Amino acid sequence: MSDQEEGDLHLDQLKILTSKESKTENTQYHFVRWPDKKLVQITNFPHPYPQLESLQKEMIRYQRKDGVQLTATLYLPPGYNPSTDGPLPCLVWSYPGEFKSKDAAGQVRGSPNEFPGIGPTSALLWLARRFAILSGPTIPIIGEGDEEANDRYVEQLVASAEAAVDEVIRRGVAHPKKIAIGGHSYGAFMTANLLAHAPHLFCCGIARSGAYNRTLTPFGFQNEDRTLWEAANTYVEMSPFMSANKIKKPILLIHGEEDNNSGTLTMQSDRFFTALKGHGALCRLVILPHESHGYTARESIMHVLWETDRWLHKYCVSSSSDAGSDHDTDTVKEKENKETTDAENKSVATSGGGSREDSEYEEVHSLPRSSL
Repeated sequence: MSDQEEGDLHLDQLKILTSKESKTENTQYHFVRWPDKKLVQITNFPHPYPQLESLQKEMIRYQRKDGVQLTATLYLPPGYNPSTDGPLPCLVWSYPGEFKSKDAAGQVRGSPNEFPGIGPTSALLWLARRFAILSGPTIPIIGEGDEEANDRYVEQLVASAEAAVDEVIRRGVAHPKKIAIGGHSYGAFMTANLLAHAPHLFCCGIARSGAYNRTLTPFGFQNEDRTLWEAANTYVEMSPFMSANKIKKPILLIHGEEDNNSGTLTMQSDRFFTALKGHGALCRLVILPHESHGYTARESIMHVLWETDRWLHKYCVSSSSDAGSDHDTDTVKEKENKETTDAENKSVATSGGGSREDSEYEEVHSLPRSSL
């Protein structure tokens, strides 16, 4: 950076703009003058969330049973001590990735000294609820040589999740019966698959803006280049829609009404919910009006947080995932006893349980949706 607009730049007139941060100090900007290298701080941003200023952050490493090195970032609430406070409810939030070798899959990404930024719908918000958060545990799907990664998708997905769960339990920070799984987009696809194929690991799931039936994306998805007609078995085996009858743990589905991502159209959640409900699963579908693949309106974000918090409290903190009839009854009473506000009236939310479909659910579920 130089005040001189034209001509030669001289080192003794050079100024460099840098940023500094740590896992406890938020980003601040500095000027460095050349050549004396004197550092001058030019910003003094306050901590964006002082209630979580002393949160505990650690980048952890562990190993999958096939030898692949995995990493994750473990966050613990301020003041938490596992030896005196005991294990916490835990939220695992992740997103799978494809690799061509174990070495590439085992590479460390990110920095242990990075300041923990918290977005409007970040899983880290639940640190304020005294959750342990396992953020971004690597879920590598590896296809070495001529092997296609997705041909062993479910096997590797479950192995990675088992390794992550075993690690937080081994450290004594997570209660084995109170571990929830969640993700957005391809992470939602992962969540549904884990509840179908590894129900022993998690008490409930949260899936946002996902795709659950791969036959509806027949010309490829993510890094899968083969078409449905070239790899029909893979498409079917990867689709949690085809395993809806296996999902017995509570799952919350959230989707924008006008999702413009071609791989995650709103009907994916709509049809998956219908399949789950038809098999008696504990499930809830929330459609956010006027929202796309990500959520931007304040009303939508606050509603997502409310739905998620309510779901985690009921099926993770309370660990009442076996109470199928209670979930259905509670939802009906809630609708009967609570006056519907304008914002709620625009949000389509339905719930599925073990009993037959109630007429009130039918009425709510049949509201017109412009995207369908």
